[in-house]
Amino acid sequence: MAGEPAFCRDCLRDAQGASRCPHCGSPRLACHAELDRLTIAHIDCDAFYAAVEKRDDPGLRDVPVIIGGGKRGVVSTACYLARVKGVRSAMPMFKALALCPEAVVVKPNMAKYVAAGRDIRERMLRLTPLVEPLSIDEAFLDLTGTERLHGESPARALARLARAIEAEIRVTISIGLAPNKFLAKIASDLDKPRGFAVIGTVEATAFLAPRSVGTIWGVGAATQERLAREGYRLIADLQAADSATLARRFGAEGLRLARLAHGIDERKVNPERETKSVSTETTFDVDISDFRALEQELYALSRKLSDRLKAAGLAGRTVTLKLKGADFRLITRARSLEDPTRLAHRIFAHARELLAKEVDGRRFRLIGVGVSELADPSLADPADLVDTQSTKKGLAELAADDLRTRFGKGVIERGIALDTPRRAGTPQPHRNTPDEATSRNSPAAGPRRK
Repeated sequence: MAGEPAFCRDCLRDAQGASRCPHCGSPRLACHAELDRLTIAHIDCDAFYAAVEKRDDPGLRDVPVIIGGGKRGVVSTACYLARVKGVRSAMPMFKALALCPEAVVVKPNMAKYVAAGRDIRERMLRLTPLVEPLSIDEAFLDLTGTERLHGESPARALARLARAIEAEIRVTISIGLAPNKFLAKIASDLDKPRGFAVIGTVEATAFLAPRSVGTIWGVGAATQERLAREGYRLIADLQAADSATLARRFGAEGLRLARLAHGIDERKVNPERETKSVSTETTFDVDISDFRALEQELYALSRKLSDRLKAAGLAGRTVTLKLKGADFRLITRARSLEDPTRLAHRIFAHARELLAKEVDGRRFRLIGVGVSELADPSLADPADLVDTQSTKKGLAELAADDLRTRFGKGVIERGIALDTPRRAGTPQPHRNTPDEATSRNSPAAGPRRK
């Protein structure tokens, strides 16, 4: 609007009062009354995995691309050409291909995505040290006080960053700029892809009012249903209620809803946000009911999880088993340990006991294992004066790790990794590319699949 600060997102020159850039003719303008005063941003890469694949294979540029693990897996992410056909993250692959049969399915290549994500993160850190990662391709930034350093407003510095990432890394990002994290996260979804959206302090309450209560982070389907039963379907309904009423009905959660309904979020951007859990899983091409076959898969995942914990300098006190039935019903079972662990044989032993209680003839399409309540590895796996066999197994595992590092991963294996399923006629499972997640202490837990 006339009189509001504005600049061109393509050439970064002033464009106040214009509908198109008077210098380069671009219609991509950033314009808002609070544009030069806001400092909290949420950056989200656009269909990141698919964008990296399109970047590396020009033949994919103009075709729908789905990233996932084969017909039996689920969609990790899909490009926007596939999304317009209804394909969404976490959708079963057979449903995605029914909606978009012309799509090209590409198995995830996490090494490539991690490398690109690291490059993007490094560029964020050049703007500000206050970068709070949410996943491999998503982060909050606090640019308070950086205007003097960069010689331009945070808004213009962010637009410059977006332009550099698109030119040098050849993927695109969307930016939400606001007075706090809650509003910045909402803003980054408003104008995808290649978006730059602003939600200011003055407009926050009116902007939020007509939106569903599900817009508020942490309000999932179950909470949304409960709120609806109480008469709170829109954020405007929460705004109309006083905080005392919401507190009486919903406790501490009611107070949180009251604040967020008015756009109030006092959380700081925390660059030292701790990892909450580490997990890995795999989806089978053929549903499996045989315990031995599931046990083998579980052992391989326990080894992979242990390797990741050791590489990251982490250990965990709670072991969680994840199973998904042929009917897509999800089962999770957890066990807390006396001492944290990072050893594959301990993770496997506890997860195996949990698995044994669930195998009753049902067929499963997915199995996973994870650890949480993370701790310093110096506290993990203390010597056991009673169970000396466990101590010996731990020492043997660490010695085997050393041999694998020196001579290759296949130099030494436990028998279970080489055995075949005992039950005649049981198909040997084929593993799709595993989904691996590191969940963090944020509303967007886990690396989001996009």
